[in-house]
Amino acid sequence: MKRLLILFTLFLAFSVQSQQLIPLDEKPYLDSLQNILGSNGPIKAKANTNFLLSNYYRNIDSVVSKKYLESGKTFIKNDPFLSAKYDFYEAQYDLDRNKAKAAVSYQKAIKALSKFKNEESDLLQAAAWYSYGVTQKDKEGYPFLVKTILEKSIPLAKKYENSKSLGFLYTQLAVILMYNAEFKKSEEYNTKALKILEKYYPNSPELFFNYLNLSNNFCYEAKSTEAKKFLDKAETLISPYPNSSVNAFYYYSKTLYYITTQRNSEAVSVIDKGISYAKRFNQSLLAQMFYFNKYDILRKLKRYNEAKGVLEDILTEKSLALDHNNRKTIYKQLSSLHEEMGNTKEALAWEQKYSKLNDSLNTENVKLEINKIESKYNAAEKERKIATLNAEKNQKELEVNKKNSYLWGLSLILLLVVSLLIFLYIIFRKNKKISEQKINDIRQKEELSLTKAILEGEERERERIARDLHDGLGGMLAGVKINFSTWSASHLDPENNQEFYKILGQLDNSVGELRHVARNLMPESLLNFGLETALSDLCEFYNRKDIEIDFQAINIEKNLPLNIQLNIYRIAQELLANAIKHAEATNILLQCSQSEKDFFITIEDNGKGFKNNKEQNTKSMGLLNLKNRVDYLKGSMEINSDHQGTTINIELNIDGE
Repeated sequence: MKRLLILFTLFLAFSVQSQQLIPLDEKPYLDSLQNILGSNGPIKAKANTNFLLSNYYRNIDSVVSKKYLESGKTFIKNDPFLSAKYDFYEAQYDLDRNKAKAAVSYQKAIKALSKFKNEESDLLQAAAWYSYGVTQKDKEGYPFLVKTILEKSIPLAKKYENSKSLGFLYTQLAVILMYNAEFKKSEEYNTKALKILEKYYPNSPELFFNYLNLSNNFCYEAKSTEAKKFLDKAETLISPYPNSSVNAFYYYSKTLYYITTQRNSEAVSVIDKGISYAKRFNQSLLAQMFYFNKYDILRKLKRYNEAKGVLEDILTEKSLALDHNNRKTIYKQLSSLHEEMGNTKEALAWEQKYSKLNDSLNTENVKLEINKIESKYNAAEKERKIATLNAEKNQKELEVNKKNSYLWGLSLILLLVVSLLIFLYIIFRKNKKISEQKINDIRQKEELSLTKAILEGEERERERIARDLHDGLGGMLAGVKINFSTWSASHLDPENNQEFYKILGQLDNSVGELRHVARNLMPESLLNFGLETALSDLCEFYNRKDIEIDFQAINIEKNLPLNIQLNIYRIAQELLANAIKHAEATNILLQCSQSEKDFFITIEDNGKGFKNNKEQNTKSMGLLNLKNRVDYLKGSMEINSDHQGTTINIELNIDGE
């Protein structure tokens, strides 16, 4: 059962389904969507169809999914509801690629959808809240996801008591509870979903997955009779559709049932069927999970070489082994399998790989286990040597006994010396790591202090120069201009003294340019109205006939400390200047969003791009200043650039200094 729960951790990724489940009979569904695209139907229908196709392909073919998403965007025009749906499906596309970006898009979609009071809007908001909770799971944990479903998603779906979405949400909540070993509560929510889905949506994919979840839950409770009842119901739904991609999930649940009932030989053929479906539909991670089950069964059947081959194939294919914890589990299984086969040398090698990976993940030391296997290996070697000596020197028993005693004593001393050296080496490495970490921390603090002093000094000097220019030189020039204007009005004729008025105009332009310089040095709108207004003014300033800048602000708080607002403003200023001056972009998107103590900046442009390498970043003063400000706010920066444009993603920590 413990092994099944380990595998279920992996299977949860598949159980947490997208809100838009595909009908079990997939081909007619896809054909109908393609027919809509090929017809002369309404623009809204084509937009929605593109969004649904993007969602269908998002885990199958990312290129095709992105193509349909952008195609749907072209039909939005000035429709705010379609624009909100685009934000939702863009988040769906990013969900497994960039959770931080997806989270921002989900919140943007929720905010836009909340302005519409209809069923489709409410159910999309419910889906967006649920998926937002999924994006925060790794950071906030399962309690946050459960709270989001119960307090945000389900209340929206409950407005429509018998909706398919409500049944889906009950099922997903049941999956999370099952994963956390809350089997009784899981059964309660699965039953709630069952009452809705069986009565109103008898042939839906939501009901199919509800049956599978109930079967799985009963398997983990070792209630095979109840599990079989719901597995049979799922089979009745899926059997008419042998070409459906969800067949792989059915065979996975069937495998779990056979393992629970200890029908290992039958489970092997079921696994092979599941693998064929998973490979057919590019479900690589699910295929590897089938292989892991196959390994476990072959080991129970004592078909050790086949079991070993399956595990080695899992490592070669890498889908399951990409996760360090999964790879660590596989190393451990290979070690114990070789030990069971009597291959102590290979068992030691795999145990050492496991130990090395375990250390890198800061888990408990497995030195005792390694020593145990190592002792077995050394004992086997010693016994072989003793047997050889006895065979060669049968007539010298006394001498052999003395030599054996000597060898045993020497081996014990050597073992103690090796153990002591290993122990001292581990202590040395640990102390070295701690010392290096302390040195790095001190160096990082010094660099941050220096950066802070430079940036704060720079801002103070900017403020002083801006004040001197605006209040001192600006006031003097403005006074001169007023005096000239007053004097010329009574002493000069505009037609006969055009040269003088031309000079007067140049003086006026100089005053305006001086005020523009002063504003760049210290933006007044930032001091008076806050960061969001200042950023909006900055984008308006850079807007021209040949340059379009789209600024999007999401949840920016007004009570941020001034020094943090100034640094964010300078970062945005540098990003916009680079996009316009160096990239020669004509279309720029600047998005700034805040999630509690995290601040995200994303800028995308259609400029000529640049080569993103360390040498250029070192030489570029603009990128160096940008990096200093990002480091000052303990942030990170990711740059993606090619000939089609540049995208820069920045994440900042604004939790004080």
